[in-house]
Amino acid sequence: MLVAMPSTNSVSFRVGLLAYGAIGHEHNLAIASTPGLELRAVADLNPDRVIAALELAPTASTFVDSMEMLDSGLIDIVVISTPPNSHYSWAKESLNRGLHVILEKPMALTAEQCDELIALANEKECVLVVYQNRRFDPDFVTLRRLVEEGAIGELFAFESFVGGYSRPCDYWHSMSDVSGGAIFDWGSHYLDQILNLFPERVAHVSGHNHKRHWDHVTNADHAEVAITFTDGSTASFVNSDLAAARKPKFYALGTTGAIIGEWDPAAEPAVADLPAKVFLVDSAGTRTQIELDLVQPYEFHREFAALLHGHDSMQVQAIDSRDVVALMEAAEISAGHNGIPESPVLFNN
Repeated sequence: MLVAMPSTNSVSFRVGLLAYGAIGHEHNLAIASTPGLELRAVADLNPDRVIAALELAPTASTFVDSMEMLDSGLIDIVVISTPPNSHYSWAKESLNRGLHVILEKPMALTAEQCDELIALANEKECVLVVYQNRRFDPDFVTLRRLVEEGAIGELFAFESFVGGYSRPCDYWHSMSDVSGGAIFDWGSHYLDQILNLFPERVAHVSGHNHKRHWDHVTNADHAEVAITFTDGSTASFVNSDLAAARKPKFYALGTTGAIIGEWDPAAEPAVADLPAKVFLVDSAGTRTQIELDLVQPYEFHREFAALLHGHDSMQVQAIDSRDVVALMEAAEISAGHNGIPESPVLFNN
């Protein structure tokens, strides 16, 4: 993808944060720690959130109207951390102004919207990328390395899980018209990991949504996605608020061994916030805990800054995130037809 503004390493690209919640704070910390990026502006309707942003970046300009920030001329990059159903519209507004865009997950709620954004970014010669931060989780990085090194032979079956038995929050995450649904919520992370693990083409995907207990929200209480690849290997993802007994975070089977990612009980109740403990199991059943790979903090942002300065390339590409949306969209269609398989159109296939 082309970059609009050639630069040297001595120049910092000016960043604006569009919406400032917990993830906005994460971006703020990353920007402050990344040479070549500088936070210049923050836009949020909530004055308390703006105050929180200024604690890290006291010289940043502040806006109540996000469109005013986009039109201010103060920024080269916008980080969009609004709810998913607005990602498409805000990204389109930003790209039309010649701004580079970092989008939160999911990229949009339809593959068609993603395709339009990618085409617009190419037309405007802007960088568009989605913050697939869980690609950089130490447990996943360790898992991927073990698979690539052949520690379990050929990977042919993979399961991933997130959840437990708990009342879903009342925020937008739990409302299907805003989040895209339970498959879109955590699936934006876990299905991206699956597509990153398997180089084979996706043959078809099926989905199931169960709405059985939590009536105060509209997301499914329990969602499942099953993927079959053209070589016959399989992968699945489960997101559940009805799992009184948790499955492992991930369970990978290869032709000569297995890898298990066990939730860390020390992280209760928010086990998803800490890396899993990774165990390698050989063909004799011997189980060995693997020390997690060291991952440099804010690696995504470092790669983004390097790309804008004309160096390297990013692990995460917009087309990857587009394919995750296409996969989730197909799974939702399948779920609406009691799991009848759908064949998504993926660019990386």
